Amino acid sequence: MSIRLGSTGERSLGDFGERRARIGLVIGSGGIKCTAAVGLLKVLEREKIPVDVVVGCSGGAIYSALFALGDSAADIERQTLVLWKDLFTKLHYRSLLRAIAPMFMGYHEQVGMVDDRQVWKVLESLFGERTFADTKIPLLQSATDFRTGEKVVLDSGRITDATRASVAIPMLLRAWEVNGRMLVDGGASNPLPIDVAIREGCDIILAMGFESQMNAEVRSLVNALGRTSTIVTNHLLRATFAFYSVAHHAEVLPIMPMFDRHIGLTEWKHIPYLIEQGERAAEEQMPYLRRLLQASMAGPLPTPGL
Repeated sequence: MSIRLGSTGERSLGDFGERRARIGLVIGSGGIKCTAAVGLLKVLEREKIPVDVVVGCSGGAIYSALFALGDSAADIERQTLVLWKDLFTKLHYRSLLRAIAPMFMGYHEQVGMVDDRQVWKVLESLFGERTFADTKIPLLQSATDFRTGEKVVLDSGRITDATRASVAIPMLLRAWEVNGRMLVDGGASNPLPIDVAIREGCDIILAMGFESQMNAEVRSLVNALGRTSTIVTNHLLRATFAFYSVAHHAEVLPIMPMFDRHIGLTEWKHIPYLIEQGERAAEEQMPYLRRLLQASMAGPLPTPGL
């Protein structure tokens, strides 16, 4: 077998052939911070890392789907710069009034303050009529049953529908019906569905998660609720990493970009910075991933924590 050497003199990650560990990629929830996944995809493409399974959740569902369908990192980056400007810019004023004054307008569980037609238009422009059967890499999307709270894993049907369900942030976007179930944001039940990749038999899991920075000041009830949500989500994310790092045979490589500021859902001016941080976080894990792949060629990977 020929071995190509990079600038560091190390074996390229794409040169390990078929006799290697099964690699899964998980991209979790994080709103606009999920654009950092573009940086991760750049590294995967540059290093020619062979991914066997892709799992997406919430905003990460968009990038997992594009990657699984075979789009290049450059194409995904170009789409990203337009995508977020169009996703959450139009409000649905009737739903907004229902949320603010339910006694006058009536309340319905399908309230969503963002105009759903615009979101659907954006997702259709990305995925069209393509289904899970059209992906080049097996794809699974995670959502949450709005009525039972159960996590729901989608792996068939139209990708547009599955992604729309997975990104349905409660109150911002109305729930989306798939297979008779009303589904909302996958991050509501698990912000980083590592367990899905484990069930797919992955030996090494590249898990990109996003902790949120909190606003420096709380000046309103909305700010207070947002801070509470951030605290809960951050702790759930850390607990997820900790649990799966020691409780299963799979090697979980945490790829967690660090951000020095709070970045809101519509602050798309920060997208280049987010992508840069995602690339940096991914590059930090490449030496360890290389060692794991080399070890997998010699035999089963050691059980983490033992």
